[in-house]
Amino acid sequence: MQVKDFDKITERPAREKNGWAMLAVVIAVILGGIALFVVGAVYLHLHENAAFAALMVLGALLFVAGNVLTKGFKLLQPNEAYVFTLFGKYFGTIKRDGFFWVNPFCASVNPARLSMGGRKLSLKAMTLNNDKQKVNDEEGNPIEISVVVIWRITNTAKAVFNVENYMAYLSTQCDAAIRQVARQYPYDVSTNGDETSLRGSAQEIAEVLRAELQNRTEMAGIEILEARISHLAYAPEIAAAMLQRQQASAIIAARQKIVEGAVSMVEMALNKLSEENVVELDDERKAQMVSNLLVVLCGNRDAQPVVGTGSIY
Repeated sequence: MQVKDFDKITERPAREKNGWAMLAVVIAVILGGIALFVVGAVYLHLHENAAFAALMVLGALLFVAGNVLTKGFKLLQPNEAYVFTLFGKYFGTIKRDGFFWVNPFCASVNPARLSMGGRKLSLKAMTLNNDKQKVNDEEGNPIEISVVVIWRITNTAKAVFNVENYMAYLSTQCDAAIRQVARQYPYDVSTNGDETSLRGSAQEIAEVLRAELQNRTEMAGIEILEARISHLAYAPEIAAAMLQRQQASAIIAARQKIVEGAVSMVEMALNKLSEENVVELDDERKAQMVSNLLVVLCGNRDAQPVVGTGSIY
């Protein structure tokens, strides 16, 4: 079957009747059948006429027909739906809450009834929390990632007839979408200047993941309301090395800030001394002063002052 063939299945409402009105009819049919059977049996015992035997048969048939009609009653809560087939063909869908009666020979279909707990389809927003899986990011680093997906069924016909099991289909497509998105972005900010990353751009990644997953589940009649990363970490085999790299990057960034600040302070000190005419320094003394100030400002420990009494010349 080609992909375009999946669009041929369209959702349509089932032909249902008011359940309360049909309940009165069914009760009347059952009681009428019982009454005819009893009357026929009594008069057959008294007069032994074949017409009374036929009356008994008619009463029995009405009783059986009434019991068959009871199979057509359906009760729906809000945000629930029934999908019916009649002798193998799609009959229609009921999505309105209430008490209804449909053709008793219709069969309700729900491929995921074992996991959903019945033949009704839930139209409520549901949560899928996929298991963690190991994938490679854009830089080839193995990472562990899992997502939580908020979804709901919008087209019951597609959900039932286009895929074997819409729950299993969604889970499989979720795994595929995670791999597709994860290999497009690095775990952290990459060295090439790209600011979009799995760890630092949660909102952007969530929107990309939602769009990717929506495109994959459109044929199953599923709407993806939200898709977010719920777990993200380096794989255990490289976690320690990546932690050291992150620490080294943080130390380098901190040192750069310290050096920038120290140079600014040294420049300010020299300018102040020159503007206030506190002391006239030649190039050699300025170099010594710059060296001393940088040692004090950039050092990891507090500087220990040493008083010099001699001349540098």
